[in-house]
Amino acid sequence: MSVAVPTRARSSAALVLAGVLWGTGGLAGSLLASRAGLHPLSVAAYRLLIGGVIATGYLWLIGGLRGLPRTARVRRRLLTVGGLFALFQTSYFVAVSLSSVSVATMTTIGSAPVLLAVATAVKSRKLPSTWTAVSLAGSLTGLVLLQGTAGEEAGAAGVLFALLAAAGFAALTLVTASRVEGLDPLPTTAFGCLIGGAVLAPAALWFGMALPARADVFALVLYFGVVPTALAYAAYFRGLEGAHPVPAALSALLEPLTAALLSAAVLGERLGAAGWCGAAVLIAALAVAYSKP
Repeated sequence: MSVAVPTRARSSAALVLAGVLWGTGGLAGSLLASRAGLHPLSVAAYRLLIGGVIATGYLWLIGGLRGLPRTARVRRRLLTVGGLFALFQTSYFVAVSLSSVSVATMTTIGSAPVLLAVATAVKSRKLPSTWTAVSLAGSLTGLVLLQGTAGEEAGAAGVLFALLAAAGFAALTLVTASRVEGLDPLPTTAFGCLIGGAVLAPAALWFGMALPARADVFALVLYFGVVPTALAYAAYFRGLEGAHPVPAALSALLEPLTAALLSAAVLGERLGAAGWCGAAVLIAALAVAYSKP
């Protein structure tokens, strides 16, 4: 009993870290796309490929590749994670192109915990707990307030692709919630990103992946691949080992919260009263998710 609390606290801390790091990726990806003139799909491919290369290189330096099991179960897990990475990234950016960043983000990140709650309820044949339902309702309310999209319209195709992205993220969470013997979160992230990037590379090359020879662009590519990708997903997969999938998926809601706060601090954008209320409601809902069984 004395070990459960620290383990749960470490899992929650890892999930919070993942959500915050994902939030910095929105600004980094937007800057990279504008400064390098890249298609969103090319930005996604760079994100996965650079993140995978950096994480794999780190594993090689510390000798983490030598003990990696080469069983059929490990290969299936890595291929599944890579495929879901590619599905999630592609569907999300298609949703952005068919609607808007706000609509795609709100639909994708807001739907994923709900889909997970439904899948978990069907699998366990039990309704979600009262606290889970409260946290879900509060999270969705906070997200709507934070990312109010008054005046924006999304076509059915954009919403469908956003829901597909949400399903991909939910599936990724469910798959990685169960540990494969000998396969730690960092190798899962490294090879999952490499496989996902390789899947996206042909389409990205068709759209164009040429980068201008500028230090700021290379710094953005490196940051985008390392911090909100390699580090964030490694932290997320680590946190999943000691957390329920639904509260774990709610950590993704920290992405738009962090992005909004960064935009206010760095770009001078104003959240407004509704935005600040949404941020407060979202933080309260996440606190409930992490503190209640």
